Amino acid sequence: MNESDSNVLTIQGLEKTYRDAVSGESLTIIKDLDMRVPAKSKIVILGESGCGKSTLLNIIGGLDSATGGFIQCGQYTISAMNEEHLTEFRSKYLGLIFQFHYLLKDFSALENVFLPAYMAGLPKKQAMERALTLLQDVGLSHRLHHIPSQLSGGERQRAAVARALVNDPQIILADEPTGNLDPSNSGVISSLLFSMVEKYGKTLLLVTHDHDLASQSDAAYKLHGGKLELL
Repeated sequence: MNESDSNVLTIQGLEKTYRDAVSGESLTIIKDLDMRVPAKSKIVILGESGCGKSTLLNIIGGLDSATGGFIQCGQYTISAMNEEHLTEFRSKYLGLIFQFHYLLKDFSALENVFLPAYMAGLPKKQAMERALTLLQDVGLSHRLHHIPSQLSGGERQRAAVARALVNDPQIILADEPTGNLDPSNSGVISSLLFSMVEKYGKTLLLVTHDHDLASQSDAAYKLHGGKLELL
């Protein structure tokens, strides 16, 4: 196996520049950024608010476009795909976890985890079995039929972790997944997330301002001046 085969994510020369349509002024928040993420590794990216952490994750996930550079995730070349292919990529290759849970408010925890797998083409019985297993793994087997408003903040994020794993993705992208939680719940959910990606053999790329999470990673970086610095 060569080096490129062992990496699930390769980024070369990534740049993101915002331009004001009125003034013509530009602001570059990601500049000539290179990164290689080995399979099954747990990577944490630290940085202050506004440094571009979320933008970087959104570009990797195909939710935002880069100004320049190259991104390869498995067989997917992110920088060269149209929206149809990006949707397929996100469904099959990525699991996404955000600071806000984005659970469907009128659906139960079980339905929120089941639906992405069922909509991706998994047979109903198999999708349901996978959802049930994951919700049990995250400690929500007693809350399956509760809607998000009936769940605590920590429980909603547990459901979001299960949902991110239900389509058996290669990479989990987590954007400040504990940012809305109190310190006690924050520690519980971060530990749960790291243990779940370890159990299921996934790659984790997590951006946060919480330096305590770096101790649980295989490698930690700081995003500063548009580039990554290994800590």
